[in-house]
Amino acid sequence: MDYLKNDLTSLHQMLVNKELSASELMEATFDGIAKREPQIDAFLAMNKDEALKQAAAIDQRGINADNVLDGIPVGIKDNMVTKGLTTTAASKMLENFNPIYNATAVERLENAGMVVAGKLNLDEFAMGSSTETSAFKKTKNAWDQTKVPGGSSGGPAAAVASGELIAALGSDTGGSIRQPAAFNGVVGFKPTYGRVSRYGLIAFSSSLDQIGPMTRNVKDNALILNAIAGQDKHDFTTSPREVPDFTSKIGKDIKGMHIGVPKEFMDVDLQPEVREAVQNAIKTFESLGATVDEISLPHSLNGIQVYYIVATSEASSNLQRYDGIRYGFRAKDVKNLEDVYVRSRSEGFGDEVKRRIMLGTFSLSSGLYDEFFGKATKVRTLICNEFENIFKDYDLILGPTTTTAAFGFGEKTDDPIAMYMNDLLTIPMNLAGVPAMSIPGGFTKNGLPVGIHLVTPRFDEETLYQAGYAFEQATDFHNQIPTIGGQN
Repeated sequence: MDYLKNDLTSLHQMLVNKELSASELMEATFDGIAKREPQIDAFLAMNKDEALKQAAAIDQRGINADNVLDGIPVGIKDNMVTKGLTTTAASKMLENFNPIYNATAVERLENAGMVVAGKLNLDEFAMGSSTETSAFKKTKNAWDQTKVPGGSSGGPAAAVASGELIAALGSDTGGSIRQPAAFNGVVGFKPTYGRVSRYGLIAFSSSLDQIGPMTRNVKDNALILNAIAGQDKHDFTTSPREVPDFTSKIGKDIKGMHIGVPKEFMDVDLQPEVREAVQNAIKTFESLGATVDEISLPHSLNGIQVYYIVATSEASSNLQRYDGIRYGFRAKDVKNLEDVYVRSRSEGFGDEVKRRIMLGTFSLSSGLYDEFFGKATKVRTLICNEFENIFKDYDLILGPTTTTAAFGFGEKTDDPIAMYMNDLLTIPMNLAGVPAMSIPGGFTKNGLPVGIHLVTPRFDEETLYQAGYAFEQATDFHNQIPTIGGQN
C-alpha cells in the first residue's frame, strides 16, 4: 500500500474486494508514518491505539461498498478539537488540553467511516505562513527538508505530500490551506464561507476562518468536502443551502468557460518560475477550450492591509479567553489576579501570537477604532463587490497561489512584514468569502512545487473542481513524487 500511488477510489476498491482490510491499511499507514516522520515532523499527536480499534470494528461490520471513505485514515490539523485526543493549536497555552467533544467536521468524517490517525502541526493558533511559530516542532517541506512547508497548515500539507496520509483537514484564515498546498505540490481547498461548520475549530478570526480538505488530487478533495459540508446547528454562520455532490461536474469539459486573470496578481514581484507556471496554465486552459482574459481587481492587493486589521482585531477578542483561570496554561508562583493574567499569557503565548493580539487591541482601541477597523471593513466591502461584479462575466479567476516557491527556514522569521506578504494573493478570497483552490501547476528549476490558484463565485465549488480536474488531467504535476529525505 502506497499513498503516493493510490487514490481514495483505488483504496476503496481494494477494501471492498478484500485485497486489504481496514486494520491492514491502518497498520500500513502507521508503518509509513514511522518511516517518514523523522524527516517530515508533521505530527503532534498519534491516535494509533484508538485508530486500530476503530479499524478492527470496521472490519467486523464490513466495508460499505457505497461509501468511498469507509475505513480510510485521515489527519486533522491540531486546531480542531478531537474527543479524547490532545488538541494544542501548537501552543504551550493548550499543551495538555484534552477535549471532550469532536469538531463538527471531524465528527462528520468519522460518521463517514474515516479514522483519525493523528493531529498535525501548524503555526501557533494558525498564526503564521511557515509553521515555524509552532511551540513544539518545525515541520519540513516534503520536497526539500531545508525548506518550510508553508503555513499555517504546514503539517497537513507535508503529511499528504510525503505520503504519510492520503488526506487531511486544514484551516484557512488568509491562505493557510492554499499556500502550504502550493509549497508542497498538493491540492488545497478553501470552501465558501459558511459551507463547512467552524464548530470545534479553535477560533483565530471568526469572520475569515474556514475548514477545508488537503489531498493529492482534485477528485479526492471533492469527496472529502462532500462529507464535511452542510448546515450545523452548532454554527449559525453555516449556510442552509442544500449541499450538492461536489464531484458532479468532474470529468465534464470546460469548453466555453470564461476565465479571468487579474493583472494586479501578475504585476506583483513574482518569482520567474511562478510567472511561467501561470502563463503555461493559461495556455493549458485555452487548449481545453476556455477563453482567458485579463481582468482587474483594483482593491484586491489592499486585502493584506485589511486582513491584518480585521484578523488581528478578531484574534484579540477570541484569545482573551486564555486567562490562566478557566483552562489552558497557568503561570506558577503568581502573587495576585493581575499576575495570573499577565504571566499566563506572557509565558503561554509565543511571540507571533502576542504580536497579533497587540495589533488587534490597538486597532480596536478607543479613538482608533474608526480610523483602523472601521476603514478596513469598508475596504473589505469594496473587495467583496469587486469579486461579485467580476463573476457576472467570468466563471473562474486564475492566478498564482504564492509569489514564490517554498523558502528556507529562518529566511523570514526576523521580518514579520515579509512573512505576512506570503498571503498577498490568497487573502482577498477569505475577505470575500468565495471558494478557492490551489492545485499543482509546475516546478522551479530546483524541483520545488508551484501552485496555481483558482477561484469561483460563492457556493460554486463544483465549477472549481470541474476546472481543476480538467487541468489536472491535461498535465502530470499531481503525479510527481517527492524524494523524502532530500531534494527531489
